[in-house]
Amino acid sequence: MKHEGAAPALRRAMGSERLFLLAAIALGVLVALPVLSLPVIALSGTADNWSHLARTVLPRAAGTTLMLMAGVGLATATVGTLTAWLVTSFRFPGRCIFAWALVLPLAVPTYIAAYCFNELLHYVGPVQSGLRSLFGWTARSDYWFPDIRSPGGAVLVLSSVLYPYVFLTVRLVLLMQGRKASDVARTLGAGRLRILLTVLLPMARPAIAVGVALVLMETVNDIGAVEFLGVQTLTFAVYATWLNRGDLAGATQIALLMLAVIFALLWAERFARRRQRFSTARADTVRAGADRLRGLKGWAAALACLLPILAGFGVPFAILGSYAWRRPDDFADPQLWRALQNTVAVAGAAALLTVAIGFLVAYGIRLSNARPLRLLSRLAAFGYAVPGTILAMGILVPFAAFDNALDARMREWFGVSTGLLLSGSGFAIVFACTARFMAMGHGSLDNGFAKLSPHLDMASRALGHGPGGTLRRVLLPLMRPALLTALLLVFVEAAKELSATILLRPFDFDTLATFVYAQASRAAFEDGAIAALLIVATGILPVIVLTRSLAATQDRRDD
Repeated sequence: MKHEGAAPALRRAMGSERLFLLAAIALGVLVALPVLSLPVIALSGTADNWSHLARTVLPRAAGTTLMLMAGVGLATATVGTLTAWLVTSFRFPGRCIFAWALVLPLAVPTYIAAYCFNELLHYVGPVQSGLRSLFGWTARSDYWFPDIRSPGGAVLVLSSVLYPYVFLTVRLVLLMQGRKASDVARTLGAGRLRILLTVLLPMARPAIAVGVALVLMETVNDIGAVEFLGVQTLTFAVYATWLNRGDLAGATQIALLMLAVIFALLWAERFARRRQRFSTARADTVRAGADRLRGLKGWAAALACLLPILAGFGVPFAILGSYAWRRPDDFADPQLWRALQNTVAVAGAAALLTVAIGFLVAYGIRLSNARPLRLLSRLAAFGYAVPGTILAMGILVPFAAFDNALDARMREWFGVSTGLLLSGSGFAIVFACTARFMAMGHGSLDNGFAKLSPHLDMASRALGHGPGGTLRRVLLPLMRPALLTALLLVFVEAAKELSATILLRPFDFDTLATFVYAQASRAAFEDGAIAALLIVATGILPVIVLTRSLAATQDRRDD
């Protein structure tokens, strides 16, 4: 009798497991739809389009993009690695503050940083006005000053807010591995600089490569900063080819070229470190304190850490705060509060949808470890490497086709027009954010599941619970921290998203990002200062989460 009762329960459990797996595969295909639809759109064009783009658009845009990527990659690798080495290896004035403050520029979107640097450095800005007053210059021809609206200015702006990607990855490696390696090298007579060049840099190279890869993906994705600064990158070429020239297929062909470049970057990063292996000691087992830098060396280290913080966070915060202080009436602007409501609604819906899909896919992999589902999850997570402008194209075309087909059927059958349900509503933005930030949601949840022993599932099954019961009673309570982290990260990134939102937003629908963009586009950036401050304040939340975990690791190491 026991076996007869167990068989139906086993069949129900297997059926429930298959249901979870099918749902995870279906949702994974849905999230990967924007990337999968791009080749179809590109093939709808003609060879004439491509030859025209290859002659007139691509050479300049590709050259500018490569130059921008090289400059930003080199600058962020240098600043991020140097500051990570200083705060993990030495004690100097303000080190404890710099250890968390160096991450603050992550809270500032690139387009807001571009607007603020322009306000600071243009002809009537405080820097040039101060120089003219100091030296008695009266006209632009009396002196030379670098133009912020140039490729060099774009490198400065993007590097100022993106270097924390390298800082975080390198600092984590140095916290886990660097101290013991430094101690061994010091016993062999190596000095500080030689230890950095011959021991720590080779050890940190994989982390530097990961950080720079993230920086380059953000650089390629940017549209607001490069457009404002007059730098015509491939992303800007996609935007202009689609909207200004009305050539969707040509824009998609450029987009596929960009994706090929991104794939090549990711492959090169993995290939370069394919044979590198380092053991990872637990950080709390390393008890030796950091070296103390005294006198001029200590103050030089403090200055080296202070300058990136001032450039990436201090300048934007000071300019935005000054504008907001002088314009208190803007707090009563109804458009601002509608934009805030739209931002919260879109970011909240995107966070919930992303985490729900990511959780289901991660749980499906935990249940079956099916190879197709793992490959599909990687393809869906690749959306983070796809610029928002390209994702918008991959979303708009299939959504518009679905809307038109549904509207035609409803008119034919019931005489009712459904309109643009998907492509003409905020759902398109929510879906774009879900596809773009699925890597964050799925990655956090996958790491959370990896920390839970599979014996928990086995024990729950032994007590008669199926996959649904195991998930509800056992796994969900244990996964709460990972769920909250994923929700927070996706919410903040969706609130800052500009590239896809500009192209997909319905008529008269603004988020905080598009509100700031619209004010800057009409040369009235000060009118969007409060909205920009709200975006920066929202971005500080994940920075606090990151710095708390790293600060705890640093404190344990230095005890």
